[in-house]
Amino acid sequence: MARIGEPYIVIKRGNSFQFTLNPTCGLPQRVCKCWQRKGFNALPDDLSNYRNPKTKPEAKANVRILISFLKKKQTEGGARRACQEDITVGAWIKKFTAMETNPRTGINVSKNRPFSCDTIAHYADYYRLHVKDDPIAELKMAEVEEDDILEYIVRLSNGELKDKSGRKMGGTRKFVLVVSFLRTAFNEYQRKYKTPGNPFQYIEKPKYYKKQRDALTEDEMLKLFMPGVLKDVEELAVCAVMFLSGLRRAEVSALKPADLDWVTPKIVVRRSWQMFNSKAREMGPPKGKKERDAPFDPILQEAIKKLWADNGKGEYVFTLKNGKAIGPSWIICRFTKWLDKAGIELGGREIVPHSSRHSLASLLETRGVSLRYIQDLLGHSDLKTTIGYLHSTEKTIRDIGNKITETRERYKIESEKIIEFKVS
Repeated sequence: MARIGEPYIVIKRGNSFQFTLNPTCGLPQRVCKCWQRKGFNALPDDLSNYRNPKTKPEAKANVRILISFLKKKQTEGGARRACQEDITVGAWIKKFTAMETNPRTGINVSKNRPFSCDTIAHYADYYRLHVKDDPIAELKMAEVEEDDILEYIVRLSNGELKDKSGRKMGGTRKFVLVVSFLRTAFNEYQRKYKTPGNPFQYIEKPKYYKKQRDALTEDEMLKLFMPGVLKDVEELAVCAVMFLSGLRRAEVSALKPADLDWVTPKIVVRRSWQMFNSKAREMGPPKGKKERDAPFDPILQEAIKKLWADNGKGEYVFTLKNGKAIGPSWIICRFTKWLDKAGIELGGREIVPHSSRHSLASLLETRGVSLRYIQDLLGHSDLKTTIGYLHSTEKTIRDIGNKITETRERYKIESEKIIEFKVS
């Protein structure tokens, strides 16, 4: 560090010189921080003739030239840019792996759409697994060309997925996400430092043609609510909120009593667990960073009332007898058993808890409900629709609720334990 009062200090390291700038040189502290223990090779290209001083007096003179150059850049709003352009790809990408250093954090926060911890965790994985040890990480951001990016994409495509499957990265969803992440990083660098060229300019975005997620039919949904499938009121309530309200697992677990509007009635989805499958999960906004309303059918209302009567009303709506909210493993484990007990043949379909949302969407679309409303109900996009569609959606869901009640009564077997309650 430069001593207090001195504008700069120059020291000799072996056969070369290093220097450090101090705010007393007239530059802002944030600019001086970029020039701590720097070698003269770090000078901007405009000062390339001053990168190899032979003597200490010459080195000091070159530092004074640099200070004058930076002050001129400061008046143009580019002093920091002059000392950042030599950053490597690896160093730049690493900035995206932490909320505090991500170059887009401030922009997103200003829009009230900050990064979730899930997003940052994914960025950290992309950097650690696919950028950190690749040759592209050593290149300078300002010097990367289109050929460098194409060579990296080829290496990435030929690499194996990190899931021990032995599959190549090319063509997978992970491949598309990593390339898109790198594109975002270079776009942000160009925006921040106003660089003239972007190596991704003429490279098309890769596409991933994913298989449409599978859904249950209406008859299969009804089978889940037949007597003997759902063993207790907890399972009935959770199954109902997934299939009749379309909540995600992380939203189901995060639902609080204050989110239930018994008068309208409706469920206000205000929060969701971030990194739900991890022990490091934390509470945050729902996906899309916006609240939404979900249907609150009478069959779900009665199930929640009975759940609270049996287990007590806790901090969260779906609280177990031990006082804890249901977790990801609770839902996954029971969902598989529900399918098995209901005798639902998958036939090669991939039916998972998230399929409940797609099942509801498919059912509503079949009944003629506006696709725009379905997107808004499930929180898939920013599309809005009028309140006029709400009553038709509620009627459709109420029809299914009535069918569930009829199905349970029709197949009621005295020898089995049936969850008793009436829907008014």
